[in-house]
Amino acid sequence: MVHDTILVLADPTEPRLARLEQLPPETGIAVGMRPEAFENAAPEATAIFSWAFSRDLLRHVLAMAPRVRWIHTRAAGVDNLLFPELVASPAVLTNGSGIFSPSLGEWVLGAILYFAKDFRRLIHAQARNTWEPFTVAEIAGQTLGIIGYGDIGRAIAGRARAIGMRVLAMNRRGAAGADGLVERIFAPADRLRMIEQCDYIAVAAPLTAETRGLIGEAEFAAMKPEAVVINVGRGPVIQESALVAALSGRRIKGAALDVFDCEPLPQGHPLYYLDNVLLSPHCADHTATWLDDAMRFFVAQYQRFRNGEPLLNVVDKQAGY
Repeated sequence: MVHDTILVLADPTEPRLARLEQLPPETGIAVGMRPEAFENAAPEATAIFSWAFSRDLLRHVLAMAPRVRWIHTRAAGVDNLLFPELVASPAVLTNGSGIFSPSLGEWVLGAILYFAKDFRRLIHAQARNTWEPFTVAEIAGQTLGIIGYGDIGRAIAGRARAIGMRVLAMNRRGAAGADGLVERIFAPADRLRMIEQCDYIAVAAPLTAETRGLIGEAEFAAMKPEAVVINVGRGPVIQESALVAALSGRRIKGAALDVFDCEPLPQGHPLYYLDNVLLSPHCADHTATWLDDAMRFFVAQYQRFRNGEPLLNVVDKQAGY
């Protein structure tokens, strides 16, 4: 009989921890938000579940748990967790990739519609009690480029294709990552050739050393004047100063942003005052069930771990995603 001990980095009052009762009864569980909560269980622990996004806590607990073979984080992005000891650890790291993709794909589609149909103008006219007909853009036939073609990128592509858009993409592997949803997949070195064709550019890339600042002055200069940038990946993938300059100078049509360099976005930030920007406080994937879905995924993932089956969503700790 397998006797695993799981260290759960979470507030003990988190109601979704009740789902851990579905684990086999012989499974040991220690829960807490301070290293002291794990002093007794850590030496024998085989797994860590990082429900709370605390890099420092995970670092302390991993150092206390020499037998850990698997670490799971409920988040999709791991850039804030990859401290040197974790990268060097033999423990397998998995994430919540895939849980959030459908909602993010829908949000990108909503952002495209927002700009194509100029919903901001409609809202303002309604608030002024004015009747002001105008010409709207048609989405079908326009080109969407996706920067970072992973699970989120595929969710975006499928929805864009369904409404008749032409879809291009860029990922680290280039054409080797083609899957039939996109017309062409570009390598990072060829991203300007993709960007210059796009009416909409959706950024869904993870934050790594290679993607930090990937979209900057050269990329904005290559965009069409009517292009819209949509970021649901990580804020620092776009050089924020270059983005603000392009928007302020009306060199691109607009931007829809769910992620930022600094979160929460500080009061007084220039992005708040630009009328060609749609802001979302990093909640585009916060559906009514996202936390329950994240916990259900962990429970199913643990069964794979317990049975010695291949784990899903294994992170390449060297690559950063």
